[in-house]
Amino acid sequence: MSFCSVVEIAGEVRAGHVTARAVTEATLSRVARLDGGINAFTAVTADRALARADAVDADLAASRPVGPLAGVPFAVKNLFDIEGLPTLAGSKIRREAAPPAHDATLVERLTAAGAILIGALNMDEFAYGFVTENAHDGPVRNPHDPTRIAGGSSGGSAGAVAAGLVPLTLGSDTNGSIRIPASLCGVFGLKPTYGRLSRQGVFPFVESLDHVGPFARSVEDLALAYDVLQGADPQGDTICVREAEPLSDRLEALADQPLRVGVLGGWFQQGAFPEVLEALGRVAVALKADDIVQLAGAQAARAAAFSLTAFEGGELHHDDLAARAMDYDPAVRDRLLAGALLPEGVHKAAQRYRTIFRDEVREAFQRYDILLAPSSVCPAPPIGQATMEMDGVPVSVRKNLGAFTQPISYIGLPVLAAPVNRPGQLPIGVQIIAPAWREDLAFAAAARLQRAGVVAAHPPKGAL
Repeated sequence: MSFCSVVEIAGEVRAGHVTARAVTEATLSRVARLDGGINAFTAVTADRALARADAVDADLAASRPVGPLAGVPFAVKNLFDIEGLPTLAGSKIRREAAPPAHDATLVERLTAAGAILIGALNMDEFAYGFVTENAHDGPVRNPHDPTRIAGGSSGGSAGAVAAGLVPLTLGSDTNGSIRIPASLCGVFGLKPTYGRLSRQGVFPFVESLDHVGPFARSVEDLALAYDVLQGADPQGDTICVREAEPLSDRLEALADQPLRVGVLGGWFQQGAFPEVLEALGRVAVALKADDIVQLAGAQAARAAAFSLTAFEGGELHHDDLAARAMDYDPAVRDRLLAGALLPEGVHKAAQRYRTIFRDEVREAFQRYDILLAPSSVCPAPPIGQATMEMDGVPVSVRKNLGAFTQPISYIGLPVLAAPVNRPGQLPIGVQIIAPAWREDLAFAAAARLQRAGVVAAHPPKGAL
């Protein structure tokens, strides 16, 4: 069942064709056998998983309700709290932290829906990166080519789904950390509207920009997980106040609704590799998107997002940097230290510009329901590659993989990252961007593209 879908697994378990324990044992065996070549997991919660699977099976035997995700294995980026397991956030210094007494809200919601937690996943230290070449836990290797990166900072989350280790994971996205690894690993990922999903029990990075969301291998799986994850958080996360707006039962109808679609040009295509633009073009043709939309403020929005990230990250880590700077990954430490030196005026200016750029994008959404853009500037670079060429100019890989994602994070819009159907080639994804709180429009476009065969997640070549 390694590449079975979330929908298939839950249906088979509920129908009694397979037990949750059998699914869990097979998943644990696959992780033990294959993760050494991927390095997606930093911890496996085998005892918890088997106990939870037995509880699901007992509920089924007693005709008690088990939830829409009955028996579905999942794993979470290691900045989500897992009861009894230190929340590493990809770092060295948090290995000594006291384990949390409770799961993060989203872990609780998946578990209550019948899903089985398998473990915690590798990531860039403190979510500050786009590559998941972790200095303490090693790099996550792209299942489609183990010599290449999986992207970041949720590289373990995307890599685990792409490799068929689990069909569902959770990650976080501050500047592109769901969309970039989804693109590079060829899976679906969702960055919902800022504040849509609870961040309770998730280690923070940049309060102004942090989002959380799921990864899966189909639009249906992503939608089912999204439905379960939604809802106001009664545990006190004041950001998450939106009531649930389920959409998985409406996917077919959504795919048939008319959509006005524009393609972001200018900044959002500058320096993109030719194969990225070709993939974007295929999606645009399928959605009958002929209009190029220019957002004049995109480059400034990206700069403002950089400033917010540096300032708030430096402020958050100020005390640990003063006490234990040498325990940080040098690449992360240096950027946090630089951010800690920024004057508060930079942060205030970056926050003010958000209103200007949000108004510009809101005007575009008067004319379009959906905007399209590449998720990453290129397919996955090799592990350890420091620079790449954009428009013939050598630039930093770490700093520029998020060139097309950061302006969208800056104003908190929902984005569904979808892998373009390119079997046998390195994956490339597109961003399907919707207005705030209109995730349904992004799912409508993705469902239509999947039905037409334009977007799809494929097992890696030679997958077992």
